Amino acid sequence: MTSLATEQTMSQITGRSVKLQRSIVIGFGLLAALLVLGTILVPGFISPRNARSILLLAAFLGLASLGQTLCAMVGALDLSIPYVIGGANILFPSLLVTGMPAWLAVIVVVLLGAAIGLANGFLSFKLQGQALIMSLGVGFAFVGAVQLYTSIGSDYGGTVFAPVPDWLRNIAAFNGKTFGLPLPPVVLVWLLVALVTIWALYNTWFGRSIYAVGGSRTAAARLGISETKVWTSIHGISGAMSALTGVLLLGFSGGGFVGVGDPYLFTTVAAVVIGGTSLLGGAGGYGATVLGVLVLTILTSLLVGLGLSFAAQQAIVGLLIVPMVAVYARTPHIRNQI
Repeated sequence: MTSLATEQTMSQITGRSVKLQRSIVIGFGLLAALLVLGTILVPGFISPRNARSILLLAAFLGLASLGQTLCAMVGALDLSIPYVIGGANILFPSLLVTGMPAWLAVIVVVLLGAAIGLANGFLSFKLQGQALIMSLGVGFAFVGAVQLYTSIGSDYGGTVFAPVPDWLRNIAAFNGKTFGLPLPPVVLVWLLVALVTIWALYNTWFGRSIYAVGGSRTAAARLGISETKVWTSIHGISGAMSALTGVLLLGFSGGGFVGVGDPYLFTTVAAVVIGGTSLLGGAGGYGATVLGVLVLTILTSLLVGLGLSFAAQQAIVGLLIVPMVAVYARTPHIRNQI
């Protein structure tokens, strides 16, 4: 029995590794194809200016997609992400208006995002049959409460204007530089976050616990892994990263707007799927999502360069996701192999 169990475990690990490798190969193939098409069809597509723009937009999407990746790895989706982003984007400047120091306002907003995420994770875990609706409801409640707060003494609760700190503008500036390189500092922030996250997923108990819970809840429980803690923690991280993204987007735009997070409802899920992380859990990782973010951002840049409308862009990205899901879904999920 022990030998059979070992063989089954090795088979599951091998199957998951092959699936991840295949998704990475497909992702790099798409990336190369899009770069070639862009170079041929759009003048200046690979110019330094356009490359800087792509990396800047990819950094925001990449930071927002971190939490979505962790949630997908345990078989969940966090639909509150765009609403936490929008709420943070108008809450931060409103705190600045009250006289709160900018550094303290950042901490408050990020901690509040984490608290919302923890609540979202706990409630969605307890009601897993309605987890998607639960996360959506939590997002609605948060952004509505923030709009009520920011509208006190004002007729405009969805838009907030306040002097944005210079350091925040510099971090998210299009023409910013990092150590003399023509890269916005937020790109470096994303790179550091990506490296730490990828390392943690493969080299820490918490990271391995996420894979364990996503692969087999029964096996994870026998290893002494608390599914409740893992589920709640990753939603907390998702909330914190969403709030941080909302703050950074303020430095990019210069004014708070509650709808700034709306595009991230679709794009964070799309980046995870295109990267090859299984929405059923147990396979993938943030490295795959980084690849998916780059593919999605370059594709969007190509479509914009071709002069397509936003609706046409959505249609094409949607058509891309369908075959990607079909390809990745051909490998049976690890739970079905036990």
